[in-house]
Amino acid sequence: MTQTDLLSDVRRPEGDSLRDIVDRRHLTATVEWLDNHPPHLIADELARMDAVDAGMAFRLLDKDRALAVFEEFEPVDQQRILAGLRDQSFRELIEGMDPDDRARMLREAPAKVAKKVLAGLSPRERRVTAALLGYPEGSVGYYMTPEVVALPRNLPIAEALQTVRAKGATAETVYTLPVVDAGRRLIGVVELRDIVLARPDAMIAELVAAEPVSVRATDSAEKAARLMQGANLINLPVVDSEDRLVGLLTIDDAVEVIEAADSEDMARQAGTAPWQGHYMAAGVFQLARYRALWLLLLLVAATLTVTVTNFFEPTLEQAAHLALFIPLLIGSGGNVGAQAATTCVRALAVGEVRVSDLFRVIWRECRVGLLLGCMLAVVGMVIGSLFVGTKIAVVVGVALIIICGWAATIGGTMPLMAKRLRIDPAVISAPMVTTLVDATGLIIYFTTAKLVLGI
Repeated sequence: MTQTDLLSDVRRPEGDSLRDIVDRRHLTATVEWLDNHPPHLIADELARMDAVDAGMAFRLLDKDRALAVFEEFEPVDQQRILAGLRDQSFRELIEGMDPDDRARMLREAPAKVAKKVLAGLSPRERRVTAALLGYPEGSVGYYMTPEVVALPRNLPIAEALQTVRAKGATAETVYTLPVVDAGRRLIGVVELRDIVLARPDAMIAELVAAEPVSVRATDSAEKAARLMQGANLINLPVVDSEDRLVGLLTIDDAVEVIEAADSEDMARQAGTAPWQGHYMAAGVFQLARYRALWLLLLLVAATLTVTVTNFFEPTLEQAAHLALFIPLLIGSGGNVGAQAATTCVRALAVGEVRVSDLFRVIWRECRVGLLLGCMLAVVGMVIGSLFVGTKIAVVVGVALIIICGWAATIGGTMPLMAKRLRIDPAVISAPMVTTLVDATGLIIYFTTAKLVLGI
């Protein structure tokens, strides 16, 4: 990459991505693209690029815009960008970050990087960051912002507005204003809109919402984010064990928590380990490594199917046509089980289903599975009659009904059982359910064949 190449002034064609422009070394077109796109789109484009090109494009941003883009990155991408910055730019970027974003990045950064970051901070920012680093990973304290404008309850509205103007510039949000007593214990919250519209001579205590929704800093961040989603909150007060205000969980961080949780659940349901960072920036070997472990485990689990087939080999020898429908049966059962498992994991995540609903879910999913089995059995019997005759067709139809009912029951209840045992329900992923249903489905199929055919 030469200065001459970078200075080539060619306007980019409409619709080109930032990566395409940087690849052609069009400096002016790159700056134009960066100026005309919002921070979140810039961050997404940079995350797709290799470290050298991403660092080059990032350095073309002005200071304020660079900070806005930097805070849109995942921690792993933030580390890539920091690695290519000079010390002065490094310090300015880190100092300007919100404390919660900075602490989140440091938890996932190598010790050398974390030490360099903390050393470059001002005493105040270092103290705030160190406090956030003390909270356990996955807790509300891990994501909250400590930069909050808190108001005393016995404060006139006019003075409250002055306080917001004086302290609001250093706070991450001023839309929700916690109200505290002399010991900083949370009393309630008041919305900025209510303060602006209130009489100047009114008191904050008149506007405080009774019994505010709040969480402790050590509570699960995902549960807190789901609470915000259900209660339609844009900010959620966070308190310590003595109900003293320590921060706010903001809506942007709550969305990030939910997105991360959903991404992890989807990855586990698909039989792969979740990874951090942008998919397009991940290497082939990295992606393969995340998927390999689950595939190996599922391969070992699939030996159950081989064992079952081997056990019923005498049955197959007497009715060889039964083998033709094994893929149809285990495929149908596996799909029904995977659908039920995915549905219940999602329902658990959003609070629509609780562990106490276990028997209701069993009854519901069993009926759903039997209904699906009846519909599939009609098609299966028609296919069986055309190829191998009525008796085998009856075996296929009866087996489909039983297998689908069993698969839906297993798929729907395993996530709830996992939750009761304090195991992540997503770990009981669709591939695992499918593998189990395959083995048990063969037992059902061959047992049905022996009873119907008398072999």
